[in-house]
Amino acid sequence: MKFEIIWSEFAEKQLDAIFEYHLEKAGYRIAKKLIQKIISEPNKLENNPYIGQVEDLLKARKEIYRYLVCKNYKLIYSFDEKKERVKIIDVFDTRQNPIKIERSK
Repeated sequence: MKFEIIWSEFAEKQLDAIFEYHLEKAGYRIAKKLIQKIISEPNKLENNPYIGQVEDLLKARKEIYRYLVCKNYKLIYSFDEKKERVKIIDVFDTRQNPIKIERSK
């Protein structure tokens, strides 16, 4: 079974913000390369969405959230086996205060 990878609107906005930040600080080539790496990281989940660790800071929620790490970013996701879909809900900069992870509901 192959899972479809979808991105939430919130996660896409985070990608835009990451791109803009790195565009300003490091230039277009570096910003583009980083975003391409982040976007391709979830492809690992197509065959096995269980490979990510459970996100402890989001355990209180109804859904189970897992994450992958790419550079300094956590790609937080949930998945639905029946629909064969993985949804990336957030791209979280791990250099922030971990409590901020609760911001995306």
